[in-house]
Amino acid sequence: MSRALRILIAVVVLLGGGVSSMAAENAALARGTAITDPDILRKLEQRDVLTISRLLWPERNAEFPLTTDLLFAWQPQLAPIPSAIDAEFDRYIARHKAISPTETIGVGEGFDVQLFDRAVLKSRDTRFVLAGIVNRMDRAYISEQSCGEIRLIYRLIRFDAKPDGSKATRLPMTLNLVLKARDARQIDRSGKPVTCAELARRWLDNDDWQGLIGSHVDPSDAMLDRIETNIQISIAPKSALHDFRSDYLLKVFEYNAATKQFEEGALENQIDRDRILADDDLRRDFKAWLLAPENLRDFDRGTVLIPEKYLAKAAIVPAPAGFDASDLQPEFGLMQGEGKDNNADPVFTDNDVVGALKRAAAGGIALQNIRSVAGFQRRLNDVTCSGCHQTRGIGGFHFPGVDWLADKPSNSTIVPASPHFFGDQLRRRDILTAFAAGKRPDFTRGFASRPQTRGSGELAGTEYQDGWGAHCYLQQAGSGAPDKSFTSWSCAKGLTCQSASASNRIGMCFIKTR
Repeated sequence: MSRALRILIAVVVLLGGGVSSMAAENAALARGTAITDPDILRKLEQRDVLTISRLLWPERNAEFPLTTDLLFAWQPQLAPIPSAIDAEFDRYIARHKAISPTETIGVGEGFDVQLFDRAVLKSRDTRFVLAGIVNRMDRAYISEQSCGEIRLIYRLIRFDAKPDGSKATRLPMTLNLVLKARDARQIDRSGKPVTCAELARRWLDNDDWQGLIGSHVDPSDAMLDRIETNIQISIAPKSALHDFRSDYLLKVFEYNAATKQFEEGALENQIDRDRILADDDLRRDFKAWLLAPENLRDFDRGTVLIPEKYLAKAAIVPAPAGFDASDLQPEFGLMQGEGKDNNADPVFTDNDVVGALKRAAAGGIALQNIRSVAGFQRRLNDVTCSGCHQTRGIGGFHFPGVDWLADKPSNSTIVPASPHFFGDQLRRRDILTAFAAGKRPDFTRGFASRPQTRGSGELAGTEYQDGWGAHCYLQQAGSGAPDKSFTSWSCAKGLTCQSASASNRIGMCFIKTR
């Protein structure tokens, strides 16, 4: 594994800027921050350089790819993952039967709710294929020593013939191997420690990429951070009882260097609604913690790290979802008047939020995004894993990846990532540029629906900012003063903000009609 990870880091940085064959505008947006070029991904897979089996088991015989039946059975590092996923499926089935006792749930056609077939995780016909590489040095605020993260994203594929790319079917599951962007032991060719600035320059400029190979010390498993899984756990076709719906299961497995295993962990900022609402002490603690001025500031800027005691170890994300924060996470019930049951005793009331905003202002804390109760509610949603995945995603995914195995990819897989992903690339590249210049980056982020432009006009007139299909603010006649959290969500000339769902606040930019 040591040698493989050394090669991994070298290849990741040398290919960081090489996306010249991507489709036009998305290629420009992702330059220096992601590798989604199908030709590059195909070569990396075929050369067995960045296959997940090669990274986690470099000693294996490279003559055959490691299928999922062998991957989970022969890799002790991954042993806890299948059992944890099975437990989540059992809980999901039991919960669904309790809520909808008349609906049948199972694998395959003929059921009201069709489950993901877990047998594919123990099949000799399936394996995980590299679907993209993403630079997340914009997350260095979590651990400055590691300079952020590099994510290798794999898609589960079924091969009906030989695993050579023929007759390949993409299955609705991704597995992200998350690595630290650097190990403190890494050195460059001159023998000096590799800095965050050097890593950023390698991603932004590939002029000297050939000289990068072999420029690192052996990082061993010190680079491993976690594995993230996203599975479309079920599909409910449209019926007389409900519209079409699909649910996605999100899980995280953190790498334990002592046990050398990926162990079940809490999802970052995924608020455990059920535990908080059931425990009055925990409810009071959570409210006091989040509304404290210093935490509210980080919450506003999108850099908050909610303590693990308030977090869940799994999330079910329904799709499609509406535009309002209360539509996106109706099960949260943390805000007044929010949720299916419109609970009378929420964690946060409007008065709680208004009071916290006043205290922050009095303390000289300038908030950038949360300037109203609705802004607080939206941030409460999109700071979570589940809320973010519901915002401008492709179903329940933000990075399904390009289907480079197919001669003629389907429309759903020509675009490698969601509008939210591409809209955020300007912010991420701005952070890399600051790193490269030796400056401290601005790690703040806007709402998931509306990306930060960082002073660039690159997104103007596109679906990501103010063009056709962009999310915008609906100012309803007679609704009083505009909501300061959303007044900048406007549309380009010739377009107008129109309601696209039952939302009373967020719409989409469409052509004006008479």
